[in-house]
Amino acid sequence: MQNPFASPAFSMANLTAAINLLPNRYGRMEALNLFPLKPVRFRQILVEERNGILNLLPTLPVGSPSTVGVRDKRTMRSFIVPHIPHDDVVLPEEVQGIRAFGSETEIETVAGVLASHLEVIRNKHAITLEHLRMGALKGVILDADGSTLYDLYSEFGITAKSVNFQLTADATDIRKKCFEVLRHVDDNLRGEFMTGIHCLCSPEFFEKLVAHPKVEKAYENYAQGAMLRDDVRQAFSFAGLTFEEYRGQATDGNGTARRFIAAGEAHCFPLGTVDTFGTYVAPADFNETVNTLGQPLYAKQEPRKFERGTDLHTQSNPLPMCHRPGVLVRLTMS
Repeated sequence: MQNPFASPAFSMANLTAAINLLPNRYGRMEALNLFPLKPVRFRQILVEERNGILNLLPTLPVGSPSTVGVRDKRTMRSFIVPHIPHDDVVLPEEVQGIRAFGSETEIETVAGVLASHLEVIRNKHAITLEHLRMGALKGVILDADGSTLYDLYSEFGITAKSVNFQLTADATDIRKKCFEVLRHVDDNLRGEFMTGIHCLCSPEFFEKLVAHPKVEKAYENYAQGAMLRDDVRQAFSFAGLTFEEYRGQATDGNGTARRFIAAGEAHCFPLGTVDTFGTYVAPADFNETVNTLGQPLYAKQEPRKFERGTDLHTQSNPLPMCHRPGVLVRLTMS
């Protein structure tokens, strides 16, 4: 009896295309389109930093010698792209009863079984990528167990910026605190531009912020009291910053729940930049993918020993990166 998994429909290329076509149902970072994909051909990337010098050009008499441009200083930094494999298995019981000889729908039914497995795996890789991207937004990219993969502040020699909003004190000038964040981001864009500054907040920070007398007073008549009637956790703007409650969390391999933003904290970052953020994706370690541009996800299958099912292997090789960690601002509320 022929093995339906031997069909070309289940080759590495087709399975990889299938898992990448599945919708990503998890990830605020994906919805914000903050980290566009940057496919690379190697497992190691080099990030070049240019300390560009911008100065005013003076007016000179006609015929006088011109001013001479100064070459930028360049610094190269190397990063290894993380490798995230995940395996599953399709057991014979799952395709039992659909191996009718000469059936034209057999392949389609087996494909449905595979698709259900791929969808579950897709969601696991999606939440993992969300965790990595959130780490890049905080300046410290963490592994699933909480260990540090890359401290971007140390890598780029930048001191992390933190602003205490002092939300527990009613007299705190919240508008002034927002201006401090705005000025810091403006000063550290270094030639980049932005369309605004977004702030993802822990529930504790968001609750204290909207209940603070200086914020509540400013919005008590806004849109006929919409702030008091409606759910404004999705986003509301105040003094140039857009605040949004973020509840992202996941469990690690030991079953420990890990919040992506610590209680009482918030993280600000610019939107609409050109190359401040990106997600590098490297190729899989398959013979077929050598020297090819990376894809977000890869999938491959092969028969188990004694034909007792089919092993399903998937992997992703992503590295979210913030090229200007100086634009990241951590907020506290104590």
